[in-house]
Amino acid sequence: MTQHKCFEQAQLQAANPYIVEQAAKGEPFVIAKAGKPMVKVMALNAPEPSQIKRFGFMAGQIQVPDDFDRMDEEEIVQLFEDGA
Repeated sequence: MTQHKCFEQAQLQAANPYIVEQAAKGEPFVIAKAGKPMVKVMALNAPEPSQIKRFGFMAGQIQVPDDFDRMDEEEIVQLFEDGA
């Protein structure tokens, strides 16, 4: 779960112009009352969590060699041994 900025109601009243502007720029925040999160404020055009695609976004666009885990193995071992 994403960590959001959290403000008490009193803080929100004092800093309202700044934090609302930040939310509009894509930085959501949470309004809390007595330490209990009550409301999440975010930009209206922010994508819904179900719309955010993370895994597989480059499927078919890159290729990983079969020996990826052994590439430059000798040189890497040498770097570690020389630095010891």
